[in-house]
Amino acid sequence: MKISENVTKAINDQIKAEMWSSNLYLSMSVHFAQVGYNGFAHWLKKQSLEEMEHAYDMMDYLLKRGGEVKIEAIDAVPQKFGSVLEVFQQVYEHECKVTEMIEAVVRAASEAGDMASQDFFWKYIREQVEEEATAAEIVETIRLSQEQNLIFIDHQLARR
Repeated sequence: MKISENVTKAINDQIKAEMWSSNLYLSMSVHFAQVGYNGFAHWLKKQSLEEMEHAYDMMDYLLKRGGEVKIEAIDAVPQKFGSVLEVFQQVYEHECKVTEMIEAVVRAASEAGDMASQDFFWKYIREQVEEEATAAEIVETIRLSQEQNLIFIDHQLARR
């Protein structure tokens, strides 16, 4: 079954969102590198690479299904950030938003009767459970430390 226009559009929208997410995490990574938190920078750079890998995976999938991949302009990401806690709260909130966007792709596929696309994107829904939990755990660790032990947390995240 050829992939529908609706599902193709939803996937292209998600590809664009993954690329924007990659840029967001890269910008956060650069911010932390510039202020000497190399562990936070490392963790966020890994996140950035992972988001771009998702975009590539989705592009490959869409091509295999005969859909048209559209590489569109990506909006600028923030360049200025607040405290470590504020940044990781943003990470958590962003991961929750990504979950909602992926769920929308699955819904579009379901409405189109496209089981292959539903199956493909369920792996991302399962992954988002882990992403949200990891971000929430980091936020809570930072909050509990009351920003007193950020160097310790920074070193932990460098091991990713």
